[in-house]
Amino acid sequence: MLQYQDLNPQLLAAEYAVRGVLTQRAQELEQKGRQIIYCNIGNPHTFLQKPISYVREILSLVEYPELINHQHKSQLFHSDSIKRAREILSYIPEGTGAYSTTMGIEFIRRAVADFIQKRDNIFSDFKRIILTDGASEAAQMVITAIIKSPTDGILVPIPQYPLYNASLKLRGGASIAYYLDEDNGWQLDEQALETSITQARGNGITAKAITVINPGNPTGAVLSYSNIQMIIRFAQKYNLSIMADEVYQENIYNPKHTFHSFAKVMHDMQINDVSLFSFHSMSKGYFGECGHRAAYFEIRNVPDDAFSQLVKLKSINLCANVTGQIATYLMVTPPNPGEESYPVYLAEKQAILNDLREKSIIIGEELNKIPGISVNSPDGAMYAFVKLELPEHMMEIAKSTNSNLDEMYCLALLEETGICVVPGSGFGQKPGTLHFRMTFLPAKDQIINLINQLKSFHLKFTQ
Repeated sequence: MLQYQDLNPQLLAAEYAVRGVLTQRAQELEQKGRQIIYCNIGNPHTFLQKPISYVREILSLVEYPELINHQHKSQLFHSDSIKRAREILSYIPEGTGAYSTTMGIEFIRRAVADFIQKRDNIFSDFKRIILTDGASEAAQMVITAIIKSPTDGILVPIPQYPLYNASLKLRGGASIAYYLDEDNGWQLDEQALETSITQARGNGITAKAITVINPGNPTGAVLSYSNIQMIIRFAQKYNLSIMADEVYQENIYNPKHTFHSFAKVMHDMQINDVSLFSFHSMSKGYFGECGHRAAYFEIRNVPDDAFSQLVKLKSINLCANVTGQIATYLMVTPPNPGEESYPVYLAEKQAILNDLREKSIIIGEELNKIPGISVNSPDGAMYAFVKLELPEHMMEIAKSTNSNLDEMYCLALLEETGICVVPGSGFGQKPGTLHFRMTFLPAKDQIINLINQLKSFHLKFTQ
């Protein structure tokens, strides 16, 4: 019988705090009848975010084509949804139940390339786009491809989305941490990058790539154009590939900030000797379709022989799920003005983004009023990385019990209030600092109530 000690040690070493100890305890409490507010994961539809009608109409039609000819179809579906479903099925007459080609259905990859070209006003080659089961799969593919030995590593931000550290552990690579500048809105600091790569070299680690999450998870930061330029120059200097996690590009709430893709900035800089892997997903943005695992990644500045190995790697899993591929197509081809479904689509999109914007402002304003709690107001994404200032005697208690104080805090918060957040140690944080990550996906009244409960708990806990 398989025992714990028989498992792959790299699996045992991997950690994924977003669904870790706190989530397990929350589920136990929920089974006992406690009401839990899950602020631990960016999963919009669990908070009853309404799906975009345009997407669900077309997916329903392509999954069950008999509906296209239903006598009441005009009462159930917009006319342009029916037309779009017919077009999709003309490309895949076999329907959604058959495998597609390895890289994904061609008309969808062409649509993704058109989307990138319109977004950035630059050329995009559909032959260098691969459709994947979520952006996580795309990132894991790149890590698998470029990590050759335990002395190969990838620069990852601290704090970071733990997918990257966990994937590196599983593949036997090294994580090279670089600290984001909390005092400067979580932008990247060039000297911090230099320090990290120098220390890695001193430890015999060769940096192969740098991961950048923009807008940031867990920080909610939006990188400036000049900051992205600096990162690209740094990557060029040290011959690093860039893994650009851009899945929150639609989630920007501060009008002072604009999303700049790495592909666009690299094109403007006329740099073509830095390999770039850009990820985008339908799980975030205003769609929130996490369960459809719909995503793509675009590959730039990678020679044909190397690119063919990425295709081979994807072929091991045959293809991305076809319904998810179609969902990706709908993400990059929304309704056009004048089409019947456009007014509904636009209203739903604006309602979702406006609601997230309002809640990001509430988070930024109200949390900073609590003594001992501070946060950089999230300008993008759907998270806040909240900083804790706890009494020194509590730090000593944590040391004496060999515990993470931020985890103790979050567990106590969960037990008393039912609020489930993730300790900052699960994402990484500067030594001597304490944080937790929370989403602001719950309804606005829940967010306000949550902040009030957090304030009462925090004041009681610190006393």
